[in-house]
Amino acid sequence: MTRRRWIADEVSGEAAALTGDNARHLAQVLRARVGEQFDIAADGRVRLGTVTRVADERVEFSLGEEVAAQSVGAVRVELLLAVFKFDRMEWAIEKAVELGVVRVTPVIARRTDAHLASAAAKRVARWRKIAKEAAQQSRRADVPEIAEPVKLKSALEVTAADSGQRIVLAESERGFSLVEALKAKPQATSILVAVGPEGGWTPDEVELFSEKGWVSASLGATILRAETAAIAALAIASAFPTDTQ
Repeated sequence: MTRRRWIADEVSGEAAALTGDNARHLAQVLRARVGEQFDIAADGRVRLGTVTRVADERVEFSLGEEVAAQSVGAVRVELLLAVFKFDRMEWAIEKAVELGVVRVTPVIARRTDAHLASAAAKRVARWRKIAKEAAQQSRRADVPEIAEPVKLKSALEVTAADSGQRIVLAESERGFSLVEALKAKPQATSILVAVGPEGGWTPDEVELFSEKGWVSASLGATILRAETAAIAALAIASAFPTDTQ
């Protein structure tokens, strides 16, 4: 029987603990008992955890041998995701984590709704909670980073030094597909994918990407919702190295 996996909220040497919602669920719903064992992801490793103390708001474990972790792939895949309707964005973040993304940077684009742009910073804690729950559910050993929202120009400045493949999905691009873009740099150890807001990137934003060394690519002839484009792109990017090496 597969043991349930939890991502530790606290780690200290050979001990770990769950707090908050995870602890309440384990203590009150699953009724964990001292001596029970679970897989505990701590500091990027998954170890056998034995319950040593149970309280409503805290469950503690002693950490034992390392167990096999679910791999998220040899290539780091990051996502620059323009802020769009929050319910759809939450879904996109959840699925991106399941697909192995290592970092999501919410971006304020020219066509990001002003109300969403102003409220985005207040949503980060929720996005991080969703990311942690998705990582735990998908049996990852880590929780991907959900960065603070930034304007597009700032995001591109931060990624300018990245030596990996940087690809912006652009509706204006028809002749160069995402797969072709990935094939153009098959040895890249990291892939950054940028997905625009509802309405897409503006022409000057696409030009800014080009100036910063990004390659424009397409997912096909149909126009996809932002969340659909993000998931389709991540699925292709995550699978591509395995298919081609």
